[in-house]
Amino acid sequence: MNLRQLEFFRMLADTQHMTHAAKLLNTTQPNLSHSMSELEKELDAQLFEKKGRNIQLTKYGKFFYTYVSTALEELAKGERALKELVSPEKGLIDFGFIYTAGSFLAPMLMKEFSAYPGNEQIRFHLFQGNSSDMTDLLLKEDVDLAITSKLKEDEQLNYEILTEQEIVLIVPVDHPLASYDSISLKETSAYPFVYFNQRSGLRPYLDKMLTAASVTPNIICEVEEDHTMLGFVAHNYGIALMPKIPSISAYNVKMITLKDNFFPRYIYLATKKDHFLSPAALRFKEFIVSFAQNMFYE
Repeated sequence: MNLRQLEFFRMLADTQHMTHAAKLLNTTQPNLSHSMSELEKELDAQLFEKKGRNIQLTKYGKFFYTYVSTALEELAKGERALKELVSPEKGLIDFGFIYTAGSFLAPMLMKEFSAYPGNEQIRFHLFQGNSSDMTDLLLKEDVDLAITSKLKEDEQLNYEILTEQEIVLIVPVDHPLASYDSISLKETSAYPFVYFNQRSGLRPYLDKMLTAASVTPNIICEVEEDHTMLGFVAHNYGIALMPKIPSISAYNVKMITLKDNFFPRYIYLATKKDHFLSPAALRFKEFIVSFAQNMFYE
C-alpha cells in the first residue's frame, strides 16, 4: 500500500466512475484498475462493486474510505503547515538564549530583525535557560540557534562570537564596599558571595577569574540566573560577580567596576553543525552575525 494507491482509491470512490477518475488522476484506466486490484489483494477485501455503468463502494470500502480520507486530509494539512514553517516570509524559528541575554540582547535582535522588510510575519518560539540548557537544546535539535556562552569545545556545535561581556561586582547599597566605584578582586575576599551554580556558563569563567586573583570565595548560596542573584544581593545575602546588564539599575544594589585585567568573556551564537536551518532561521542567523559585527566591532 502506498500514498498513490490511497489517492487513487479516494478519487475513484468520490467519482464512482473509472474513466472519469483516471482522467482526473492523470493516469490510464488500466493502471487505475490494476492499482485498485492490488490494493484489494493487500487488504483481502473487496472495496468496489459495479452499479450499472458506474462503480460504488462496498460496505468494506465505505469503512476504509473514512480512514483514507482522514489520513489524506491530515497529510495535506501537514504539508501546508510544514511549508509555512520553512517559508522564508512566514517561518517559525526556535530561538534559545541564556538568562543574561533575555533582558536586552535577545529582544533587541528580534525586534530589529522583525522590523526589516519581508520579516514581519516570521514567528519565534522562545527557549530560555542557562548555557547547559542551551547546549542540550541544540544537541537535541529543539532550537535552531542559541545565544549562549561556550562551556567547552563540542565538535557537534558551531560557535560565532557576538560580543564581549563585562563582568562587574554587585553589592548591597549599604555594604562596606559600596563606597567604591572600582575595585580589585583581592579586596572582595573577606565577604560572602552569592554565586552562579554549576550549570551556569558563567561558573567556570568566574572560578578562573577568582583563581587568577588568588581569591577563594566564601559562597553563601548558589543561584541559576541574574535576577535571582540581584534579589539576593539586594537583601544583603552577600556580594556577587555578574555580567553588566541594564536591569541591574532596577535593584537596590551598587554596581562596581573591576580593576583587574582578565581574559575576555564572550557571548556566542551557537548552532548544531548538521542541523537543517529553515530559510527563515538561516536569514535570522545571518542577520544576527551581521548586526553584531556592525554594532560591536565597528
